[in-house]
Amino acid sequence: MEGRVSVKNSFNIRNAAADTFAMVIFSFIAGMLIEVFISGMTLEQSLASRTLSIPINIAIAWPYGVFRDAMLRAGKRLSASGWMRSVADMLAYVLFQSPVYAMILVVVGADADQIMKAVASNAVVSGALGVVYGHFLDACRKMFKVPGYYQAQ
Repeated sequence: MEGRVSVKNSFNIRNAAADTFAMVIFSFIAGMLIEVFISGMTLEQSLASRTLSIPINIAIAWPYGVFRDAMLRAGKRLSASGWMRSVADMLAYVLFQSPVYAMILVVVGADADQIMKAVASNAVVSGALGVVYGHFLDACRKMFKVPGYYQAQ
């Protein structure tokens, strides 16, 4: 056992790649839909926001995956039911993503009203988005053959 490191507790390139791929793709699509159709941002503002979000999403993808996994473990300690997993996914998404999203909107020049609408809409929609993203992330981890993950699915 000496010299062996648990996959669960170490950085894994497949895990980071899967988390990054999932975050960039999902955030681009979901963010644009919310910004244009709900918050009233122009297509140009949304494209600027989505473009700025790519390097940010690359930077936060793996930490978010770690945070989400911790939230799922905490939820599982309360209940092993599917609804608890959904609640944990929703909370992880809202708690981690909302502050990041608000800062992106500030940088691209959205006004306070647009930021409030976009972040609030994102938080409300996150009931579905967080759960959908959780399933998408799980599928990406399986597709990327994340060690210790895809075998158990």
